[in-house]
Amino acid sequence: MQIQAAVTAEQGSDFEWQSVELAEPGLGEVRVRIVATGVCHTDAVARDLGIAPFPIVLGHEGAGVVEALGEGVSGLEVGDHVVLSFAHCGGCGHCLTGHPTVCDTFNELNFGGAMDDGGHRLARDGEDLATFFGQSSFASHAVVNARNAVKVDSEVDLALLGPLGCGIQTGAGTVLNRLKPEFGSSLVVYGCGAVGLSAIMAARIAGCQQIIAVDVHESRLALALELGATHTINGQREETVERVREITGGGSHYAVESTGVPAVVRQSLNALKPLGVSAIVGVTPEVTLDVHHDLMAEGKSMIGVIEGDSVPRFFIPQLVAYHKAGRFPFDRLVKFYAPEQINEAFEDSKNGITVKPVLKISG
Repeated sequence: MQIQAAVTAEQGSDFEWQSVELAEPGLGEVRVRIVATGVCHTDAVARDLGIAPFPIVLGHEGAGVVEALGEGVSGLEVGDHVVLSFAHCGGCGHCLTGHPTVCDTFNELNFGGAMDDGGHRLARDGEDLATFFGQSSFASHAVVNARNAVKVDSEVDLALLGPLGCGIQTGAGTVLNRLKPEFGSSLVVYGCGAVGLSAIMAARIAGCQQIIAVDVHESRLALALELGATHTINGQREETVERVREITGGGSHYAVESTGVPAVVRQSLNALKPLGVSAIVGVTPEVTLDVHHDLMAEGKSMIGVIEGDSVPRFFIPQLVAYHKAGRFPFDRLVKFYAPEQINEAFEDSKNGITVKPVLKISG
């Protein structure tokens, strides 16, 4: 069928809405009409750094309505509301033990440009278009593997839910699934974008006593306080490590580092208590550490966390339930954009104007 999709023709080029061909869903696949899709930093990384093949249709935080089922699909029906999350094989040791975020073929399935069977579902003028994260949700419709489509509560505004598939899941899951902070503990979030603010909301759910937000934008720090932070630190105006130690009485138990800035990564370690843990979730270049002083001498840990170590089919509905109960107000992060404003949405995200842009594709 003919659909509309935002094509990225080559590395660094703008998104351009074009008419493209979408194949029918194959074995174990569903076709989804995209209602809305989040704009994520990972899409910008793919566009600008070429971590996936071109030409490509990016987008990996889609939410929509199931329109058609391929052969062998169970658990989903036409009309179901779904959130699309990352691709995973479902059969390797990590997938089968509840860690699909480190699936043996995670990079191949999400960044390799093809579907599970090695084929393509998108084409333009007879030329295959690469798929991103097994969904390519910058489009009016998408064909996805059914295991990557998470059925959600139809009473909740579907247009809001796409970011739960990646960015918001990453922040909240890092806290609730991986760090699992003890009641009354302290946690510092470095970087108050969508990932960091989601971590703050999750820390409040977990019952952390001190939740410290670190950023350089006063508007984001103010929002962090409204969403659950107990203290804020402006990293441009204050000595971050000293302030964390002052607030916590010697350092934090936990940290979530979402900026990807090497100097901030070291701050997240240096501001920990002995035996503290810093979770690195941002795309981070090479960092120079003094392993003895920064880690080993005080028994600290630095861990990497992908997609919040989440099992989307379980975790995303939990986040939706917290949202319905008023305990996870991630809607405060969202600003809607029309499809033709896609390049503007990316600029607003880059410049800090909007925390989480969401393209509203259809009603």
